[in-house]
Amino acid sequence: MPYIPESELIINERGAIYHLNLRPEELADTVITVGDPDRVAMVSRYFDRIEHQQQHREFITHTGWIGNKRISVVSTGIGTDNIDIVLNELDALVNIDFPTRTIKPQLTSLNIIRIGTAGSLHTAIETDSFVASSHGIGVDNLLHFYRIDNNEEEKQILQAFTTHTQLHDNIALPYISSASVGLIKYFVKDFHQGITVTCPGFYGPQGRVLRLGLNYPGFIDRLMDFNFGAHRVANFEMETAAIYGMGRLLGHHCLSLSAIVANRVKKTFSNDGAATIDNLIRKTLEIVADI
Repeated sequence: MPYIPESELIINERGAIYHLNLRPEELADTVITVGDPDRVAMVSRYFDRIEHQQQHREFITHTGWIGNKRISVVSTGIGTDNIDIVLNELDALVNIDFPTRTIKPQLTSLNIIRIGTAGSLHTAIETDSFVASSHGIGVDNLLHFYRIDNNEEEKQILQAFTTHTQLHDNIALPYISSASVGLIKYFVKDFHQGITVTCPGFYGPQGRVLRLGLNYPGFIDRLMDFNFGAHRVANFEMETAAIYGMGRLLGHHCLSLSAIVANRVKKTFSNDGAATIDNLIRKTLEIVADI
């Protein structure tokens, strides 16, 4: 197997991968990702016990147990650039042999579940409700640095989306990837399902106007109006499409779950977003512990 140079795979003095500061034995096969570093402890407080805690920059990891289920919760920070780091390093921890710097012959597939917040793009998806993303459509550029292979349904959805939104190259060239069928089937009751659009920013890319005008002021209205068969855009945020795309390319099973804290149609915001995300955490852990 080809040797991976030190400049490409950075391993620190304690034998841990650079950004996450994790050694392979410190990561569970079930991984929950959260954007906010403070949210790691909000998840791990429901563990029966914690065996590893590590931190480097915004990347915090707690690995522990709920009953017989070993789970890691990892903070990613905000945005698809951080997802590129986190997904590649999670994969390296299970699929690269660190002493020899070679790819292992047997693929290990992780279950990776994002728990985050998002804004709804439909009146029926109220604040304080939950969305399980059937697909992620990215209007950032991360996945265009990798070789994307879409199935026929994804190609049709993406073509319809691009035509409907009238996005052009100087704004975005969208990409698409799907949720893990093996995971999303557990998140049906009490969850809306739909397409999540992943944006490369919180303000202009999500149609917010403070002091700057927008180059494409009709983008949000077109997202709200998009339908392709049974598929519609349910919400938008800043990580899902990258998690789905990177996870799929690397051979992992990924699902993104969102607590809806804003309804952009009604222009409302949750009165208690912390309670909503806590409800989603508890519900997710109950389900994950039995998978």
